[in-house]
Amino acid sequence: MRVPFRLVDVFTDVPFAGNQLCVVSEPPPDLDGDTMQVLTREIGFSETTFVTATRPDGYDVRIFTPVTELPFAGHPTLGTAFTLASEGRTGTDLIQRCGAGDIPVQVDLDSGSARMRQLAPEFGSSYDDLGAVAAAAGLEIDDLVSELPIVPVSTGIAHLMVPVRDESAIRRAVRDDRGSARVCEEADAESLYLFTVRGPGDVLARMFDRSASIGEDPATGSAAGPLGAYLSAHEIGGMPGSCVVAQGEFTGRPSSLHVEVAADDGSWLIDVGGGVRIVGDGAFEI
Repeated sequence: MRVPFRLVDVFTDVPFAGNQLCVVSEPPPDLDGDTMQVLTREIGFSETTFVTATRPDGYDVRIFTPVTELPFAGHPTLGTAFTLASEGRTGTDLIQRCGAGDIPVQVDLDSGSARMRQLAPEFGSSYDDLGAVAAAAGLEIDDLVSELPIVPVSTGIAHLMVPVRDESAIRRAVRDDRGSARVCEEADAESLYLFTVRGPGDVLARMFDRSASIGEDPATGSAAGPLGAYLSAHEIGGMPGSCVVAQGEFTGRPSSLHVEVAADDGSWLIDVGGGVRIVGDGAFEI
């Protein structure tokens, strides 16, 4: 059995930066979830997507990391939609159906970009063990912003928002395997999303995943949207409004995530977008 795929870089305007994605846009009908998981481990990226149905106005998708299936993820959403539209399998105004729900996506083939409207954010309970968070990130308690809560926020998958006092501190951060796994498990979150506001509309972030198989993620759209909601709720960083989240510098894959947030009847409307580049293709042999 031959299973073709495309290689895509997301949240970048140039090839070989941003976050890597493998898109299987036409998997065989009998390709089961266990085999999808094996193929995802084989390619070794943080996510691989398998498109299980296409329509002119959208598609169904399953999203896998090397260790598990996810209900939603950010760069896989943009990269998959862009790939399908570029192949002519769909239009450019799409609805992605995934485990978390329906995600509207707009693809701009001319500019090489895509943007998604994320689900309404859900805020969890504050995680108050500052010592555990600091240790998981290789920092001191004083490096964290004690005036702001550490809280999981989800627009389809939860990430723990961790405000860091300044750019110097976030640059010193080092992910601890056991500490990250422990805090994420206790907070029921996929990652520690460390961030610091450098100025209005300018945020530097790092994502420490709960799993050592991913480690530090270079661009996390499913965390940037919740971060936009968090900043808006606390009226910092010029939010609500728009901001650019810089991520990936510390993994050698610089990324830019564009986030827009507007108030919406007690909640927030969240758009996350960025550049997409298709950089290669190939096929699995099963």
